[in-house]
Amino acid sequence: MNSNHDEAQSNYNDFNEILQSEVYVDLERLRMLARHGVPNELRGEVWKYLLGVQQADRSKELSMSKARKDDYLQMDKTDPDVAKRIRGEVSRLQRRVPMLDGRHYLARFENVIIAYLNTNRDAEYHPAMVSLCAPFIYVLDEEWDAYYCFEQVMQALDEHYTMNTTVKESVAKFMTLFRYILPELCNYFEEEEVNIHEWITSWLQYMLSREMRFEDLIRLWDAYFAMPDFLEFHPFVCLAILFNFRESLEDLEQSEIRTMLLCLPYMRIERVLVEAYNLRHESMERQLSEDGGYL
Repeated sequence: MNSNHDEAQSNYNDFNEILQSEVYVDLERLRMLARHGVPNELRGEVWKYLLGVQQADRSKELSMSKARKDDYLQMDKTDPDVAKRIRGEVSRLQRRVPMLDGRHYLARFENVIIAYLNTNRDAEYHPAMVSLCAPFIYVLDEEWDAYYCFEQVMQALDEHYTMNTTVKESVAKFMTLFRYILPELCNYFEEEEVNIHEWITSWLQYMLSREMRFEDLIRLWDAYFAMPDFLEFHPFVCLAILFNFRESLEDLEQSEIRTMLLCLPYMRIERVLVEAYNLRHESMERQLSEDGGYL
């Protein structure tokens, strides 16, 4: 017990040393540490740096923080129709995630999401925005910081699924990987007539924010935000989850499989990440060895 406490304290001190730097925050070192998880007390500050909301050069930190706050406070946060839809979705989320219960959280969800929609006119409200916003609402003390972190992730998703690939293409690529890496589980799903598109589209498009336990999601996103290409890595995390739960899934029937995939049980994120790294490495090696590849 003491060794665990000492290790946690040492980890906290390592992060704190980087964050307390007077001149420049060492982002590379911060990323290396964050991949293994961020202490709860420092997560909000670390995420701001990892997502580029807070700049590494600390000489302009105060002026930039004030500018962000002022810009956010001036944003239009009114849309009665969308607010009503957000309230309904937040209510469902709060039943699933008790730590987000409370009217103060509800107001922050409404403000952040509506500000985003009113600032990004091409974006349309989707219920998944509530789940994607939830970790930032919980982790960050200031509403405007939650907004800018949420905006960074929404823009990353938008760019990934418009410039790099479409959702349909991403699902097709995932299915190719699924059949190749987990053929027995894939065949079992087909035998049980499991509608794969029903869950994998959400898994891929919304970063598991709707299906994963909240504590697991936050730990996963520690690692994601430390990566330059987390959306390229994400499908391999999805495969690693299936790999780790394959025996349990093969013991279930269609409706039970659907329930499990839409509401994932507790998992050891460290183990999932290691498996995902291995799967991506194997996939890249096969690509190099096969003429033309399959990805």
